[in-house]
Amino acid sequence: MMAPEQAPAPAGASRCRVQTWQAGAVSTQQDTLAEELPVALEFNGVSHAVMLATPLDLEDFALGFVLSEGIVDSVQEVFDIQQESGCDGITVKLEIASARFARLKEMRRNLTGRTGCGLCGTESLAHAVRPLPPLPHPGVVHEAAIRRALTELRQHQTLQQLTGATHAAAWCGDDGSIRVVREDVGRHNALDKLIGAVLKSRPAALDGFVVVTSRASMEMVQKTVTAGFGCLVAISAPTRLATELAQAAGLCLIGFARPERWVAYSHAERIRAAAPDSSCD
Repeated sequence: MMAPEQAPAPAGASRCRVQTWQAGAVSTQQDTLAEELPVALEFNGVSHAVMLATPLDLEDFALGFVLSEGIVDSVQEVFDIQQESGCDGITVKLEIASARFARLKEMRRNLTGRTGCGLCGTESLAHAVRPLPPLPHPGVVHEAAIRRALTELRQHQTLQQLTGATHAAAWCGDDGSIRVVREDVGRHNALDKLIGAVLKSRPAALDGFVVVTSRASMEMVQKTVTAGFGCLVAISAPTRLATELAQAAGLCLIGFARPERWVAYSHAERIRAAAPDSSCD
């Protein structure tokens, strides 16, 4: 009898044969691995950055990157996005406004990156910590909503459940419902993908909050504030610089987040113990 045909690996993953050791017994099995490929970002025909990323939602990734890094100021300044696959990886080609491309050239950045690195190739200290404008109208966040988002997020992490190798970033509504999730082997990439996915839909307001399954480093705070979100909830710890930037920009920053416990590092006054009763006048 022929062995049953192996189901194809899901998008963003591949399968391999592995040897498992457990309690003195050895077995050969199929495992599922997250994909990680070089992804080149090209602006107006000029190569700018090469990142290692999971080859999913790459248009979202590219759009989120140019927005969160301050290369463009709005979605309207990105005119076209095209993908081109090659033997060495994937190139994402963006056509951006000529004024923004001129500004990009002045930055003199050559970000040849690796997983988890958001500053590789930055040429000056001034480029590393760019000034952040204060968030104009940061809203409140309810503790019940945080609990719900943290409880429900895992079931939305499809690739993580299969591979155990990816981070997630999620945009959650005021009630804690999971609206949009993006995954990647890199935490910065997952957040950039989320930013691109959310902002390309041009929501009327960025209400709710963002949850990330990683630490809250300075770059994660920069990206969150630049995109316009008012609250960042991180599964792990923030850094001191991230906390200082969040405080100055008006970002509510929460770390060590679990459904039953978390720590507020900045603007804790915006966390409400209970949602208002909508049945009351």
